[in-house]
Amino acid sequence: MGSSKKILVTGGAGYIGAHTVVELVNAGYEVVAIDNLVRSDLTLITGIEKITGKKVNFHKGDCRDKKFLTELFRSEGPVDGVMHFAALKSVGESVQKPLEYHDNNIGSLTALLQVMQQQGVKDFIFSSSCTVYGQPDSIPVDEQAPFKKAESPYGLTKQICELILEDVYKTGFRIISLRYFNPIGAHPSAHIGEMPIGTPNNLVPFITQTAAGWRDRLTVFGNDYNTPDGSCIRDFIHVVDLAEAHVKALSYLHNTRAHNLYEAYNVGTGNGVSVLQLVNAFIKKTGAKLPFRIGPRRPGDVEKVFANPTKINRAMNWKPRYSPEDALVHAWAWQQKLSR
Repeated sequence: MGSSKKILVTGGAGYIGAHTVVELVNAGYEVVAIDNLVRSDLTLITGIEKITGKKVNFHKGDCRDKKFLTELFRSEGPVDGVMHFAALKSVGESVQKPLEYHDNNIGSLTALLQVMQQQGVKDFIFSSSCTVYGQPDSIPVDEQAPFKKAESPYGLTKQICELILEDVYKTGFRIISLRYFNPIGAHPSAHIGEMPIGTPNNLVPFITQTAAGWRDRLTVFGNDYNTPDGSCIRDFIHVVDLAEAHVKALSYLHNTRAHNLYEAYNVGTGNGVSVLQLVNAFIKKTGAKLPFRIGPRRPGDVEKVFANPTKINRAMNWKPRYSPEDALVHAWAWQQKLSR
């Protein structure tokens, strides 16, 4: 595999996109990154360049803009595959702004697929989410689990996007949906990590920002769930492990002889960790002070969910290398760098 394989990464300036760009470059791919910078800035692009020693081929633009996409595909020459990370992703915000979420998350997918079809690009990896399962009947949840009623408009957009992909693959696409569980952590170099604009919606940046004194205290949403310590249970996966799963999925697509396919894979560790366990692990591993309080439940939150990752383990020989504790240490190193 030489520089001949060119991959378009949407949302390349975002948290998961940026980490995946690093792993793609490390694996020898040529990357074209796009982002509308509505929820990010160029900090992570600079970080990618520090880690890889290569300039990022970055274009600012919106995935709903078919004219922009068409010109990009033409000017960049043959593109071998697309990884689509660009989406709004806050569960809470989606409850407040459902139309914005539908327009952005579904509109960007359909525009991108239309332009790919016109340009003859078949290979597509979609950034999906365990929110497609809603509150599953049994845990750990595997890919056969039915989509339950979504707990949030965000979760619904991911369900709708997957249903669209199930329709369109028959027209000649080769598509893999990766259903992420809870990505946390930062690159071990501390050059890139999670960079929420404004108040974080995700637990770990809220933990690190509170420990760094940027926020007064952390709120744990609910301690009366039906779980051992009353807080929600999640499957926390290191963002670098998640990024590596994308590279494995791409190579799986490139090596398949199938003319068209659609497959969904869980990407998680298979271990459930409660919010309070994670908070206490952070305090223990870093020695940082972390004031926190218990608050009311948050709308849209699922009580407990963790993955059965057997399918991706077998099909792609992918397994996580890092523990949640590693992820917390890396996230804290990144936060301390931001705080300097």
